[in-house]
Amino acid sequence: MDYLKSISAVLREWLPALITLLVGIVVISTVYRVLMKRHTPTSGSRISQQLLIAVLGGVFLVMLILQLPIGEAERGQLLSLLGILVTAAIALSSTTLIGNAMAGLMLRSIRNFRPGDFIVVDGHRGRVSELGLLRTEIQTERRNLTTLPNLYLVTTPVTVVRASGTFISATVSLGYDVPRDKIEKCLIEAAENAGLTEPFVFVLELGDFSIIYQAAGFLEEVKYLISAESELRECMLDALHRAGIEVVSPTFMNQRQLAAGRVFIPEVRHATPSRPYAADEDHPEERMFDKAEQAETEAKAGHQLKDVVEELDELKKQVDDPDKEASKGRISELETRRTQLEAELEQHQEQKEDSEREES
Repeated sequence: MDYLKSISAVLREWLPALITLLVGIVVISTVYRVLMKRHTPTSGSRISQQLLIAVLGGVFLVMLILQLPIGEAERGQLLSLLGILVTAAIALSSTTLIGNAMAGLMLRSIRNFRPGDFIVVDGHRGRVSELGLLRTEIQTERRNLTTLPNLYLVTTPVTVVRASGTFISATVSLGYDVPRDKIEKCLIEAAENAGLTEPFVFVLELGDFSIIYQAAGFLEEVKYLISAESELRECMLDALHRAGIEVVSPTFMNQRQLAAGRVFIPEVRHATPSRPYAADEDHPEERMFDKAEQAETEAKAGHQLKDVVEELDELKKQVDDPDKEASKGRISELETRRTQLEAELEQHQEQKEDSEREES
C-alpha cells in the first residue's frame, strides 16, 4: 500500500506538467494540421505559419518548466539555462540563420518581388518559384532551381522585371562603310517584326574597326522574355541580310579565291516573315519556368481568396442592409468563388507534393 501511495503521490506531483505537455502537443499538432493541410499555404503565408508554430513551441516549453514539481531555485536555474541557450543560439547564428530570417521578413515587408517575377541578381536570372523565411528560390531558363539566401538578396542589388512590361535589346557590330541611317532603318524594322512597340536604336560605341548598334523595343508580355530576346536577334539578322548588309567582322579574312562582288549573305529559301509568338502557341518558357508559373498562379489565387474572405466578412456584418436580397446574392457568389479558390489551392498543393516526390 505504501508503494501505491508513493506512486500516486508522484503522479499528483507530475500531473500538471504531464497535462501541460499533452496539451502543448495537441495544440501544436492541431494548429499545424489546420494551417498546413486544410488551409493550403501559399509562399507568403508559409513564413507566418512557421513563426507561429515556433512561438507556440516556445510558450509551451516555458509553461512546462513552470509546472515541473521542483523547487523555485531549480526552476529559476532551468529558465536561466533556457535563456542562455536562446541567447547563445541567436549570438552564434546571427550572421546566418537569424540574419536570413530577418532578411526574409524584410523582403516580405518591402514586397519588391513576388512569385513568378523575373529577377536578376549578380548574374543569376530566373523567375521566382518560392519565397521562404530563410531563402528564395528562382527557376532559371534551363529549368534548374537556384536557391539564394535572403541575406544575400538584401545586400545585393536585385533587378526586377516589371510585370507591366520591359524594354529588351540586342547589339550588333557593323563596319564604318555601311551608312548609319540605313542600319537604323533596318534595326527599327527588325524590332517591329519581333512584336516590340516603341522601337529605337542607340549607337553604343565607335570602336577602332566597327560601330556597335543597339536595337531595343518595349515588350508587354514579360512572361516570354527569353523567346522575345531570341526573336529580336533573328529579326535583326534577317532585316540586315534583306538590306544587303554583311554581318561579318571588319577584320574578316578569307584565303579562298572568290569572284569579284561576292558578298557573304546566305541565300533566302522559302523565307517567312518573322513574327511574334501568338497567344495560343506553345512557348518554351512554359516548360522552363513551370514551377515559377505554378507559384505565381498559387500566389494570385491566395490573394484572391483573401479578398473574397474579407468581403464576405464585411457583408455578413451588415445584417441591417436595406438591399438585403442583393447582399444575399453577392454572398452566394462569394461563397462559390471561395470554394473554387480553395479547391484550386488544394490542387496546386497536391501538384507540388507530387512534383517533390518525383524529384526525390
